[in-house]
Amino acid sequence: MTDRRGVVARRAEDLSPGVPYVRGWNRARRSAGTLADQLVLLGLDTDFPGLVADVNVFGDGLVQLGTVRPEAAELLAKLITVGLEAERLDTAAELPVTTRREAPAA
Repeated sequence: MTDRRGVVARRAEDLSPGVPYVRGWNRARRSAGTLADQLVLLGLDTDFPGLVADVNVFGDGLVQLGTVRPEAAELLAKLITVGLEAERLDTAAELPVTTRREAPAA
């Protein structure tokens, strides 16, 4: 599996010397754990039973969601969209109000 940027490659099955597999897998494990925690809070943990950390041939960490029902994938997409929208609104609310600069006295 390779994406258009060439970031994701096939998973590592045969290890090569000098490739930081453990570092990549550890990062993926932390990310998968974070996602799993959020899915538990939302009551969706049983919808993603194949959630697992992995690593590709280049040592890049991967988080595999496993095989999921279409409804679970759609719900996850909606949750991401809602989260991004909420984040966008929070960021917009934090922008400083521009004030007119006064000219220095001559």
